[in-house]
Amino acid sequence: MAQAGSAGPGSRGLRGAGAAPERAPWSWTLALLWLAAAAGTPSRRQWPVPYRRFSFRPEPDPYCQAKYTFCPASSPMPVMKGDDIIEVFRLQAPVWEFKYGDLLGHLKIMHDAIGFRSTLTGKNYTMEWYELFQLGNCTFPHLRPEMNAPFWCNQGAACFFEGIDDIHWKENGTLVLVATISGNAFNKMAKWVKRDNETGIYYETWTVQASPEKGAETWFESYDCSKFVLRTYEKLAEFGAEFKKIETNYTRIFLYSGEPTYLGNETSIFGPTGNKTLALAIKRFYYPFKPHLPTKEFLLSLLQIFDAVIIHRQFYLFYNFEYWFLPMKFPFIKITYEEIPLPNKNKTFSSL
Repeated sequence: MAQAGSAGPGSRGLRGAGAAPERAPWSWTLALLWLAAAAGTPSRRQWPVPYRRFSFRPEPDPYCQAKYTFCPASSPMPVMKGDDIIEVFRLQAPVWEFKYGDLLGHLKIMHDAIGFRSTLTGKNYTMEWYELFQLGNCTFPHLRPEMNAPFWCNQGAACFFEGIDDIHWKENGTLVLVATISGNAFNKMAKWVKRDNETGIYYETWTVQASPEKGAETWFESYDCSKFVLRTYEKLAEFGAEFKKIETNYTRIFLYSGEPTYLGNETSIFGPTGNKTLALAIKRFYYPFKPHLPTKEFLLSLLQIFDAVIIHRQFYLFYNFEYWFLPMKFPFIKITYEEIPLPNKNKTFSSL
């Protein structure tokens, strides 16, 4: 974090000829206040840190390979007839249900999506937002020997395809009607999704807060499948959707810390004139999170992670392609499954 420099002892003796001894310090005080405002002191930093959006989505690096192909059944979003009535469904199922069944559902680690059904054509559609290269790659980097800086395979994107897998969503999760919209509203939503998908390109696993208490300061917001669903619901309400009054819960993964410290970006930390001590500390922190470890090394890594996060209360967060230090606090990490109500059309309009 940029800090305004101290005036130092020498500044007290800087006076113009004939100036009154007590007046010169006021000019320096005003100058320092201006510098502090320009640099941005910690008390003036905006929390939560706004998620950075981009002007376009870059092509993924060939090094980044997905174990499971992203959106294999992808199809274009159709243009609906304006007078069509589109049913909107809330879809939720355990993460990796296709591989582990309801195992993660017992821990309330859920994946969210949205379903649509055209009453004119009878066709169903699924829309979701998730990681291109699986969750681990979006949460922790690769430490490549040929590169000085950690290498991130982190992108998330929207996936739209025809059909709703009823068994997948109903068996261990949720498939329930939450609203109806017009064909015109669907077409407006489709244009918004395209813009949202082109500018919001990376996944963020963690929500970082000062404590679990209600009203606690939020330092960073997550950006994941549930946040995409919630943003879409808000847009649909803006376009006229009236949602049913049903309970809707979502998985959130929290880290708890004191006020974060900004460290810098890849160039300022790992570049030729970067901070070598800090660079080494960040790489050491991420080393135990390597994927595909043998059992013995995996258990050792868990001990190293426990030592760093719980004992030494340290966590290095990568957010907006910049690094932050989190001074961790009890209870350190928590997975919750909490209610976030469906939008109220009147409240949505009044907040615009």
